[in-house]
Amino acid sequence: MPKHDDPTTELPGTGTGTGTTAAELGGTGTETIAAELGGTGTGTIAAALPGTGTETIAAALPGTGTGAIAAAPALPPGLAHAGPAQTGLAHAGPVRTGQAPAGRPSAGPAAPTGPAAPAGPAAPTAPGYRAVFRVREFRVVFVAHLFSLLGVVVSELALTVLVYDLTRSPLLSSLTFALGFLPYLVGGTLLAGLTDRLPPRRILVVCDLLCAGCVALMVVPATPVALLLALRCAIAVVSPVFNGTRMATLADILGEGDLFVLGRSLLRIVSQSALLTGFAVGGVLLTVVPPRGALAVTAGTFLVSALLLRLGTARRPARGFGAAGSGLSGTWAVLRNRRVRALMLMFWVPPLFAVVPEALAAPYADEIGVSTAALGLLMCALPVGTITGELLAGSFLSAALRSRIVLPLAVTGVLPYLLYAPEPGVPLAAAALFLAGATGAYTLGLDAWFVAAVPEEQRGRAMTLMTAGMMTVQGIGMAGAGIAAEFAPVHVVVAGTGVLGTVCLLAAAAELRAAGAAGETRAGRGGRRPKGETGLTAI
Repeated sequence: MPKHDDPTTELPGTGTGTGTTAAELGGTGTETIAAELGGTGTGTIAAALPGTGTETIAAALPGTGTGAIAAAPALPPGLAHAGPAQTGLAHAGPVRTGQAPAGRPSAGPAAPTGPAAPAGPAAPTAPGYRAVFRVREFRVVFVAHLFSLLGVVVSELALTVLVYDLTRSPLLSSLTFALGFLPYLVGGTLLAGLTDRLPPRRILVVCDLLCAGCVALMVVPATPVALLLALRCAIAVVSPVFNGTRMATLADILGEGDLFVLGRSLLRIVSQSALLTGFAVGGVLLTVVPPRGALAVTAGTFLVSALLLRLGTARRPARGFGAAGSGLSGTWAVLRNRRVRALMLMFWVPPLFAVVPEALAAPYADEIGVSTAALGLLMCALPVGTITGELLAGSFLSAALRSRIVLPLAVTGVLPYLLYAPEPGVPLAAAALFLAGATGAYTLGLDAWFVAAVPEEQRGRAMTLMTAGMMTVQGIGMAGAGIAAEFAPVHVVVAGTGVLGTVCLLAAAAELRAAGAAGETRAGRGGRRPKGETGLTAI
């Protein structure tokens, strides 16, 4: 007598049970394992032998399948259902039809003859930048980034000119520009926790509104110079929170895979392009309107960015309210992960040294006696190289290849600066800067490692810390370059940066490898590996 919760029809015949195993021999089954031998199955595992399957694993032997794994090549009878179903090859290839094994009776319909299935899955291809722009939310974030970036660049230039007009002090004018870097460390460490404790869209909109309000106060004629500098600091404090939240939101919009990497790359390309065009646009604007008028325009760009983000992005809940504490305790909670620390170092060390030739471009042009046009070429070479490297890597390299070139490109990133040793002319110096910028393509693979290594509930804080660190070390690098150039010729300082930077990058790469090895060791001992920590296999 059939039982409805146990295997049914143990001997050949017709089985119609609905329990754990149905129709173990020829018949029709509709539950967990259906039609293990010839027949028609619609359950979790369907048509293990010739037949038709329409569910999770369909037609594991020749037949027609439409499930997650369809029509795998024929297996010897003894290997059928030898282990758990593998899902890593889902959708690896098209559905194919096969031929029943010779000498094996089929209880179901005869399978049509067709070409043999391929031996392995086809190699995945990179989605490309066009795939990123197909995501509507990303398009909104991208356009908002353009407006926000325009506001930052033009406001920096206009405020610097305004302070100089009011004080005629070169020191205060340069301090205005430097204040764009220094407060990043304060905002990144003390306010980073907000990025995971509050809904991300709210943070982005409020940050844009705060920046618009600060710039609007700068427009008021009665605003004293001290308050202008304080407002500049306030924008710099808010910036790492905004940038870190936007990075984490990109992972929500595009996922943690290749689309996220390419989306980040596009935003970086826009930022680098701003170095080439933003100040030019600001300079043209200042020829038409006074500095306060230019500041009024930038207040409008921040408002447009806030409006786009509010209306064009989805409302998402906070990632991890109270998960990692607040202030410095929350920062330490993120940095306790050795792999995350090592990855942050790989983001921070290269720009610390990369900015040196840019910071000393004007003194070097004076040292070799070239025109201001040549100075402009030196200033443009590094960002042009960076844009070129990112575009080539994002367009033509697979995700796996971008991952493999991270460390080779990173550790050689400042080696081209050695070309400064013989005090070269503008062409060779520009070539060195272009090559150094092109090695910045390593950041695409590094982005993928970073988003995989950080737990989701700490993602906003971690990305805010990473962004704040990158901006802070650039300010330190510029200051250090200026101090060194007081005691040595500029070309010697730049060439020495190539040597010292390479040594530091080798040490950072060794730490990253050690962090990966530590993860593998913990996993081997049965410990829980942090999310995304894949050890040396990822490096």
